[in-house]
Amino acid sequence: MRIDRWNDDACPIARAMSVLGQRWAVLIIREAMLGRSRFSEFREQLGVASDVLSDRLSQLVAVGILEDVEYQRPGDRTRRRYTLTDVGRDLAPVLGAMGKWGRVHLARPYSSAYHFVDTATGEPVSVSFCRQDGTRVRPADVTLLPGEQ
Repeated sequence: MRIDRWNDDACPIARAMSVLGQRWAVLIIREAMLGRSRFSEFREQLGVASDVLSDRLSQLVAVGILEDVEYQRPGDRTRRRYTLTDVGRDLAPVLGAMGKWGRVHLARPYSSAYHFVDTATGEPVSVSFCRQDGTRVRPADVTLLPGEQ
């Protein structure tokens, strides 16, 4: 994994960016959330160079977002597939928030129709800030405060 000054930063946003800010990382995670798991599927969907894809998949495995699992089809060589871990699935709200922001603020007539749903009911879900009692709060009414170090 690439080492940069953000890896050990006191700010958790900076530490997250040391992983998620790598080119292709978030899109690979998106594809894994859409059910892609094989190297060839990621490469086909994203059009990323094989060496870059291999590097990013290794980084995502190293930090625990993906796990690589060997599989073999009859008569074929052993291959690897990449599946989301619990750590990776915890990124669903992050991707949901990014998708919502992009859909609203970078709208395009050809935007994809993918969306997040409750697995049990199929009902659409969205990402939002909530108070302790569950009441939603508009993003414009939320402030980030510095913590004590």
